[in-house]
Amino acid sequence: MPETTPELVHHQFPCGQCGATLEFQPGSGVLVCQHCGFENPVPDSDDEIEELDFHERLASLEVGEDVEEVLTATCDSCGAAFERDMTLASEACPFCDNTIVAAGGSHKQIKPRSLLPFRVEREGARKLFREWVGKLWFAPNDFKQRARLDTTLSGMYVPHWTYDAAATTEYSGQRGTYYYVTVSTGKGGSTTQRRTAWSPVRGVVNNAFDDILVLASHSLPTKYMEKLEPWDLPELVPFQSQYLGGFRAESYQIGLEEGFTDARKKMDGPIRNTIRGDIGGNEQMIQSMHTEFGTITFKHILLPVWISAYRFKNQPYRFLVNARTGEVQGERPWSWIKIALAAAGVVATLASAAAAFMLTR
Repeated sequence: MPETTPELVHHQFPCGQCGATLEFQPGSGVLVCQHCGFENPVPDSDDEIEELDFHERLASLEVGEDVEEVLTATCDSCGAAFERDMTLASEACPFCDNTIVAAGGSHKQIKPRSLLPFRVEREGARKLFREWVGKLWFAPNDFKQRARLDTTLSGMYVPHWTYDAAATTEYSGQRGTYYYVTVSTGKGGSTTQRRTAWSPVRGVVNNAFDDILVLASHSLPTKYMEKLEPWDLPELVPFQSQYLGGFRAESYQIGLEEGFTDARKKMDGPIRNTIRGDIGGNEQMIQSMHTEFGTITFKHILLPVWISAYRFKNQPYRFLVNARTGEVQGERPWSWIKIALAAAGVVATLASAAAAFMLTR
């Protein structure tokens, strides 16, 4: 099969009235010109959101099928690769606030097939972010002040994979069943003790997994992205580049095959729970397990996040807002002076209470 040349894509849309750049309006289905107010609806799509065959797609990637080429800027500090703003010679990385001198480059990737459009507007996200910063006890005062006054938010579509799979697991283990014995305590007394009888068990269990979500980026802390969940994945819409107007899309850094390795780690817990239920008894011990996955399918999706990145004392801190639900998560510095003063206050309060108690005796 001949190699397919990737399509070079750049997501900018000129206004039909004045030629200025259109931007997608969160919470709506239109692109709006920030210069003249002209509205251009995102066209309806007849495309279906498909679950693609995992093994077939891995094979097709070897000959370059179904990929696109995206103009990107790459941050030397955090390694993020995201769509360039062609109007700027330099810009700040939205993931770590490091200054990037924009250089020509492109990145080949599997085409996204669906996304969740931005719903929370920039001002709404800024308000939620400032409220979150205000609740950061023990954060340095100058950090909180800067975060409130200089809330720069970047709208970013963050790449994810979702995986469906049927899992068949052979296991061996032990079933623990409680029984009780009466034990003499001497001088005619006795007590009842619980003990466990173990018996070997072997079996096969089946699990069906749907939309196991895997972050396909190293640019953002996984633990904070996962805290932005849940996402309303049933509301995914077919990918149309108009939804990216005014926003950026990050290129994935975790590939399709590596992503499934991460998905398997997420499937491990539910599989073990199924095995324990199959073993039964009062206690269960899993000694070995071997899982075969069949009918693996996937989706490459983009999820909308507002990102604010600061450098405080030369350390990057990132704050994330789920642009669908408004959930805020992020990194924060600590003021050890505030912590020490609070600890001293607790000690003083306890000492005062102890002294008062002694006086009343």
